[in-house]
Amino acid sequence: MARLLNEIRPWLPLALLAWQAALSLLDFALCGWDKRCARRARRRVPERRLLGLAALGGAAGLWAGMYAFRHKTRHWYFVWGAPALGALHLALLAASMYYCLL
Repeated sequence: MARLLNEIRPWLPLALLAWQAALSLLDFALCGWDKRCARRARRRVPERRLLGLAALGGAAGLWAGMYAFRHKTRHWYFVWGAPALGALHLALLAASMYYCLL
């Protein structure tokens, strides 16, 4: 088990960054899609899905999508939640980089 952890350790920050980038792109796209659906009075993307993807690692994409599409900027849980989750993910990435350098 220790040998496996030593083999994974150098790739952990890169894998975490790739995970966050993929979810951020997805959350950004969903934010744009939800805005489009809102303008056309179609079925919307649930807020739970947007925030859930942000919690799993896509907070940067949600935050960027909120202001790129001017979408969900009046809801306090989006305005405060996306940056807070982004800070948490940044801290997690920094911790993984620190762990990698040990």
